[in-house]
Amino acid sequence: MTILRMLLPGTAEVGDLTLDRDGTLQAVADLYAYPDPLDPRGWVRANMISSLDGAASGGDGRSGSISAPADVAVFGVLRALADLVLVGAGTVRTEGYGPVKPRPEFADRRSAAGQAPAASMAVVTRSGFVPGDTGLFSGEVPTYVVTTAAADLDRLRSLAGAEQVIVAGDEEVDVADAVGALAARGLRRVLLEGGPTLLGSALAAGRVDELCLTWSPVLVGGAGPRIVAGPPAALNARPAHLLAADSLLLGRWLLHG
Repeated sequence: MTILRMLLPGTAEVGDLTLDRDGTLQAVADLYAYPDPLDPRGWVRANMISSLDGAASGGDGRSGSISAPADVAVFGVLRALADLVLVGAGTVRTEGYGPVKPRPEFADRRSAAGQAPAASMAVVTRSGFVPGDTGLFSGEVPTYVVTTAAADLDRLRSLAGAEQVIVAGDEEVDVADAVGALAARGLRRVLLEGGPTLLGSALAAGRVDELCLTWSPVLVGGAGPRIVAGPPAALNARPAHLLAADSLLLGRWLLHG
């Protein structure tokens, strides 16, 4: 039995993912609702998982190996609320990403919000190296590629479609410009799923509004990556809520306001 409990700001039972999965998922969706009204510049929510000793992945280099059913359930809700999943190309390759699939249980919620049946995906790549054989570009909604002027743009436009390739920067991806360009296309509810380098760049650019961080009850050791890589960041956060299930802690932290 997987019971999801709120520990902060007050104690309460959110629901039972085993006996009332649908009702619990809808309650989680209410907890993680995006701001309304939404900033025209977009709202960027980062979602990461960490071991107790700070590793962003298990010994196999994948974040999924330190996850658990409750984390997977919340992860699915976050995707079901988003207009766009923003992810680095390295994470796409390591985790074996495919397109986001529609979730029937969230169809009414998305329709009421004027959203497509499922979130689009935007793959961020400085070099332009994006795998073309994973099904990423054959889903029901578009997959975007965010890259630099130095990449092989002809190949990427052939792969993703001319309108789905966004050039944001000359040699390094400018995350702020990329988020702005995507928001201008109506993709304002952004879910940033990593990896650590992309999250570090987004934090440095001041374009992360909240962090959803799951602490997994495992110790990994070794020299695995932390959830953030890149330039130093001196940001303060305030907790929105803290949930618990499956010996996991799931926190939501607001970085602005």
